[in-house]
Amino acid sequence: MHIDHIGIAVKDAKEATETYSKILNAKPSKTEVVESEKVETVFFQTGESKVELLAPTAPDSVIAKYVEKKGEGLHHVAFEVDDIHAELERLRNEGFTVLNDEPKEGADNKLVAFVHPKDNHGVLVELCQTKK
Repeated sequence: MHIDHIGIAVKDAKEATETYSKILNAKPSKTEVVESEKVETVFFQTGESKVELLAPTAPDSVIAKYVEKKGEGLHHVAFEVDDIHAELERLRNEGFTVLNDEPKEGADNKLVAFVHPKDNHGVLVELCQTKK
């Protein structure tokens, strides 16, 4: 298991991309819209891990609601796992609140599932596995 990416919720993808391009002295490695989540993602490769900017594409998206409630900033930490189903079962058995019954399609060719922040000292944890 390793950190795959850090997710940052932003209001405007273009503006945030300009900011992070300057901070990281790099251009985005990938952009993608995940229609099912109503989110635009912008990835920057930073060594073995990535920074993911998450911008809403609709006012009723989860990210729009998050930014409205908490403001822009850290949204989640994502850990790459070899077997997402086994890890979800392990975490359920450990007493964690898993927010997804089954992994769902995410950005960057990944299956994803989330663990509730109340069980993780206020941090939303994403598990992700590259689709085969």
